[in-house]
Amino acid sequence: MISKNTIDTVFETARVEEVIGDFVQLKRAGSNFKGLSPFSNERSPSFMVSPVKQIWKDFSSGKGGNSIAFLMEHEHFTYPEAIRYLAKKYNIEIEETEQTEAEKANVDLKESMFLVSEFAQKYFHDTLLHSDEGKAIGLSYFKERGFSNETIKKFGLGYSPESWDAFSKEALGKGYKLEFLESTGLTIVKDDQKLLDRFRARVMFPIQSMSGRTLGFGGRILTNDKKAAKYLNSPESDIYHKSKVLYGIYQAKQAIAKQNNCFLVEGYTDVIQFNQAGIENVVASSGTALTPDQIRLINRLTKNITVLFDGDAAGLRASIRGIDLILEEGMNVKVCTFPDGDDPDSFARKTSYEDLIAYLDTNAKDFIQFKASLLMDDAKNDPVKKADLIREIVVSISKIPDRIQREIYIQECSRIMDISEQVLVSTLAQLVQKDIAETGKKFKQEQKAFEVVKNEDPTYTPEKIDILYGLERKIIEILLLYGNVEDEFEDVLMKANEEGEIETVTEKKNYKVYQRIYLSLQEDEVELANPLFRDIYNDLINYFHQAENFNMEHYLMQLNQDFAQEVTDILMEDEKVTLHNWEAQNIIVKQKNQSISQYVSETILTLRWFLVDKIIEELKGEISPEPNADNSETLSTAMDYYKLINSFSSKLGRVMSRYH
Repeated sequence: MISKNTIDTVFETARVEEVIGDFVQLKRAGSNFKGLSPFSNERSPSFMVSPVKQIWKDFSSGKGGNSIAFLMEHEHFTYPEAIRYLAKKYNIEIEETEQTEAEKANVDLKESMFLVSEFAQKYFHDTLLHSDEGKAIGLSYFKERGFSNETIKKFGLGYSPESWDAFSKEALGKGYKLEFLESTGLTIVKDDQKLLDRFRARVMFPIQSMSGRTLGFGGRILTNDKKAAKYLNSPESDIYHKSKVLYGIYQAKQAIAKQNNCFLVEGYTDVIQFNQAGIENVVASSGTALTPDQIRLINRLTKNITVLFDGDAAGLRASIRGIDLILEEGMNVKVCTFPDGDDPDSFARKTSYEDLIAYLDTNAKDFIQFKASLLMDDAKNDPVKKADLIREIVVSISKIPDRIQREIYIQECSRIMDISEQVLVSTLAQLVQKDIAETGKKFKQEQKAFEVVKNEDPTYTPEKIDILYGLERKIIEILLLYGNVEDEFEDVLMKANEEGEIETVTEKKNYKVYQRIYLSLQEDEVELANPLFRDIYNDLINYFHQAENFNMEHYLMQLNQDFAQEVTDILMEDEKVTLHNWEAQNIIVKQKNQSISQYVSETILTLRWFLVDKIIEELKGEISPEPNADNSETLSTAMDYYKLINSFSSKLGRVMSRYH
């Protein structure tokens, strides 16, 4: 178990903008940073990072928290794993305490799969470097490909022995459970319960997440066995989804963000060879057709993709569809091809870094130029084929979300294909209109289905704004933002005058905001109704009572993880455009010209009024409709409460509407 001292050091050292910057391209926005959400598909940034508060908030998905919360959400780390990751990032030595049996048993199934995959990566790597079979077959193959020891280590390359069950025996002997060896696809259990290693006699390429966790493997066979697949991948599992990962993203992420460009290739060795040549901002789709999820992974780091193809014309045509997918995501795409007989691997191996950079710069074409040059040979002088080619290019342009970009590409297409802009614009308009119509039709169908469900569901009721929820949340917000601020408040006291009559006297006195709220709620014997707000309120009040000065960073560091999401939402609320008309609901929103004491007093008075209003409604429900019933006491009590509401209204300086 990780010691508290280590955890405290990690929290004090880690910077949320640096941690998230490894996964998301962040741009300065005033005192904050913004970027595209890594949790949803979006084109406009709604992901905010606050270096001052050391928290982040994703307004599209509603998620938020500190750097630990981000790693737990994005990388599916457990809390200890997130601490270990940050300790490694910031070179912090981890102090361990003995882990209890209950803590060991608490590791979930997915985590067990990760542990098995990590063990397998180390096993294959050690086998490659230290076993006779690994060195003779696997290491010699990698050396023939020109990979240095440093590169082999960087990518964690390995070798799986030819023996039927060498890996499975080793893993079971180390205490790893068969169910996880099977669920990760590393071990195949035959009908007769015999165990079989999936990747026998193959060189191994570990496939890692953006944070470096081993998700699965690709294995290449080195024999000429025609019955066996040349490349074999891990099967789909709870931790490995082929369509959502990119090979090399862990090694490439920082270079992609720094260079503001990503080179996209097809194979493992293409990535490794480019990386060894000095070009690190390169990833591969691992031989699968490019998917929207893979493109979005790159989109978090850069808007620019350069797709690298070998000189095989048939392969080029088959890959054109991926370009349209990139355009649909609002990204900029270029294409670079290599001479016949060369692929990125072979070309990088025989070319110096300077010449390789120069070649990529010179030969990277805009996607229109690429499509035109690729398909023009087929069209030649055939007007029908040329028309089809132009239409195909306009279809690609129609995928671009940005109108200005579309117009620029139309002009470029007009120039290259020698056709009037007017015709192209007209064709584009038809395509865009068709897409809009189809989208609208789909939306109407979904709405119609929703209406049917709504009408058939007798329990359906329109969503109402929860007033009490909003008021209690506002109290938590005030405590977080202003709790330790001291201001002048008005106290209303009952005193006897010179004639001995009791009268109301107003006195001004300084309080810290948290003291004022605490005393006010204690006086009214009010406990927050929402269980989460009640727990956060108690936690905050205890913290204020124990700490001389409120330090937001320190408070967030010791904050219970169950509270982190809500606290982050509240702290980042001022970064979001207010969508609700709170004033119309009598929920106070602090204005810039409003004092903190006034803001606090109005919020507490409004909460009091709401609670009194609820009491009045309950009293009204107690009034008997019987003709001879005596409701005088109930009515008298209700009138007293009405007078109290009028006094609140007077203090607030405005007429209060009823909630009901």
